[in-house]
Amino acid sequence: MAARRPRIEYALHPTLPPPPDDPVVVTGLGLTTPQGGDVPTSWAALLAGESGAVTLPWAGSLPVRIGAPLRADPTAVLDRVEARRWDRCQQVAVVAAREAWADAGRPDVPPERFAVVVGTGLGGGGTLVAQHDRMRELGPDRVSPFAVTMLMPNGPAAAVSLALGARAGAHAPTSACASGAEAVAWGWSLLRSGRADVVLAGGAEACLGELSLSTFARMGALSRRNDTPTAASRPFDRDRDGFLMAEGAGALVLEKASHARARGARPYAVLAGAGMSADAHDMTAPAPGGQVRAIGEALRTAGLDPHDVGHVNAHAPGTRVGDRVEASAILAALGSHPLVTATKSVTGHCIGGAGAIEAAFTVLTVHHGLIPATVNLTEPDVPLEVVADGPRRTRVTAALSHSFGFGGHNVVLAFTGP
Repeated sequence: MAARRPRIEYALHPTLPPPPDDPVVVTGLGLTTPQGGDVPTSWAALLAGESGAVTLPWAGSLPVRIGAPLRADPTAVLDRVEARRWDRCQQVAVVAAREAWADAGRPDVPPERFAVVVGTGLGGGGTLVAQHDRMRELGPDRVSPFAVTMLMPNGPAAAVSLALGARAGAHAPTSACASGAEAVAWGWSLLRSGRADVVLAGGAEACLGELSLSTFARMGALSRRNDTPTAASRPFDRDRDGFLMAEGAGALVLEKASHARARGARPYAVLAGAGMSADAHDMTAPAPGGQVRAIGEALRTAGLDPHDVGHVNAHAPGTRVGDRVEASAILAALGSHPLVTATKSVTGHCIGGAGAIEAAFTVLTVHHGLIPATVNLTEPDVPLEVVADGPRRTRVTAALSHSFGFGGHNVVLAFTGP
């Protein structure tokens, strides 16, 4: 018996046009993650289920002593001046952006028609802490003259704009764990509005330190499996106890299909739609209604029916409430038929970089017809078909990537085959 088609209730946005005849396509990808310093190594390690979780040698006195740092040091591929003047968050943003730009064939686009949108959640928090300590120890005259430009939350977007010469705009959404996905959604909007011909959109985070670990631990968000780091990130598992904090960045080159075709570029996938909403409910606890609205808007702008969606890359950080609410939203908006995966089980939670990294993984899933598995899933406690026990090969014609952030930020991206 066919599953009953869910009914979605959401308000239509009066200014959003129907899906265009000239859709937005993804022509370039860039990644640096706890699994690897580029797309091929990150994707291969994700498919192999290789966790980046380790015991952090400097965290011995903290309640949480585990995390997922970058596999590749960004300073190894940046020149010395760039490395000295940029916070680590800016460094990883530029590394991912340059790979995506090269992967797209370095489009020959006028700078005034090229925009960047790079989100972050914590931004240059590492610089802020380090420079505060330096001021206390050595005095105000010893603070770095680059401190302001290193710690400001628009720093990653500005650094990418400078590195690639983008003059149509350098936008910096800051919406916690949804920042990277929101950047991709804004990139989609810029192209549809005609404000740019090419957009590099992404997210970055690299603030794995004593203060960030302590604050997230204090609020009860982090897993405390200090003795078994690689088993700590357990989305949708009955024994989950919080997320694993990680570093990383993702970048996508977006352009209209006609623009890509004119220059001979071959798209990975179509960014068919995007949905955004706010819960206005609680600073940390999610509300399923907001997530359902975001899913509904993504479907409507993409021209998709719920049963068109064969795959969901879930936000699924591994928190008890967050995973349960998201599962309820998926069931309400889509039904139980999509194949779901939670790539944070492998990468950990890259905060402001997570949405862009997972968007890139969703694009690769559509492109290759291969869904990465959710690891550490031994006792599922959600009524979804979660892919586990190895990658699942299947034809994916439409997929959603979910990102939900503290403050009630909800972003859903819809991808289809080119």
